Amino acid sequence: MTTAVRLPGKALLGLFLTGFVGILTECLPAGLLPDMARSLDVSTALTGQTVTLYAAATSIAAIPLSHAFSRWPRKQVLLTALITLAVTNTLTALSDSYPLTLVIRFAAGLGTALIWPQLGGYAARLAPAGQQGRAITVALAGTPIGLALGVPLGAWLSALGWQVAFYSSAGLTVLTLLWTLATLPNLPGLPPGRRPKVADTLVLPGLRVILFATAAYMVAHNILYTYVSDFLRHVGMAGQTGTALFVLGVTSVLSTLVVGAHIDRQLRKLVVGSTGLFAVSVLVMAVLSGVPALVYIAVGAWGFAFGSAASLFIAAAIDAAGEAAQPIIITVISGSIAAGGLLGGLLIADLGPASLTWSALALLVAATAAVAAGRRHAFPRNDR
Repeated sequence: MTTAVRLPGKALLGLFLTGFVGILTECLPAGLLPDMARSLDVSTALTGQTVTLYAAATSIAAIPLSHAFSRWPRKQVLLTALITLAVTNTLTALSDSYPLTLVIRFAAGLGTALIWPQLGGYAARLAPAGQQGRAITVALAGTPIGLALGVPLGAWLSALGWQVAFYSSAGLTVLTLLWTLATLPNLPGLPPGRRPKVADTLVLPGLRVILFATAAYMVAHNILYTYVSDFLRHVGMAGQTGTALFVLGVTSVLSTLVVGAHIDRQLRKLVVGSTGLFAVSVLVMAVLSGVPALVYIAVGAWGFAFGSAASLFIAAAIDAAGEAAQPIIITVISGSIAAGGLLGGLLIADLGPASLTWSALALLVAATAAVAAGRRHAFPRNDR
């Protein structure tokens, strides 16, 4: 009788925690904006740019930093990133200058640019044959769980002062660093001459379809997520943002459990289901926003669709183009965070909050069409 080979749980936990502190560091200001704004003596809108600048730094730097550090052993790259996050979180807490805080946050974004391109490929290389998708899902589950638990916890800690939230994040980052140091195998980097060029990777069959679908999906999510409080206020649910985000977070976590069990055999069906379910949930929010119970159901469906979306798109990109696709798709995802926030702000200013759902729906229809059409190379029928 053949004994199933188990996933390397301790090592994957290290990758999970690394992703958790990465998303926590990125989004932590979102729950602290009023207090940070008062301390830094600027508006909340300007303080919110600490999130936008962070995401922009990650998007800009993911490809060049992946190239620059490609020969380094993988463990050393992650440890360098974690040290960067620990230091920048501490410095953010100490800073009382808005310009200095922006510089620190940009540096923190560079640290995360070393994390996101590593997690999926690292997990896949650690996994037994046939379980790569499941390993990727575990490693990337830190993102939805960080959004569901970490950011609200940071907001709660702000009662003790917003600086406490950043000090706590720095402490958690140090603990994560120690765990990865003890448990993560030090996989080698790429030898000289093995670093693929971005242009060569982009022409591989299916990858551009994956990138388009990813961008449309993620921009749609960030249009809604960034301005969900404005949308809820528009539909008469002011003051319910925290509850709605909690529902979204819980269903996002549930999504990782479902997807993790099936991603290695049903990747195409899961991607089609995710894009389609997200589109339907946004349609409900657009058409039936006058019924709060239906809005909550739609938000829950949105969370369930989105929770493992990054795992699905990254797994598809690795299938299509290997590990060289990771920094490219991370650039797309990070750029979509910044683009979604910018586009959502413009939509609210020019067309009002109702335009958020319809714009997101248009993007999701395009993403669903791309996924459905990419049955040959991008999201092939022959699921693994």
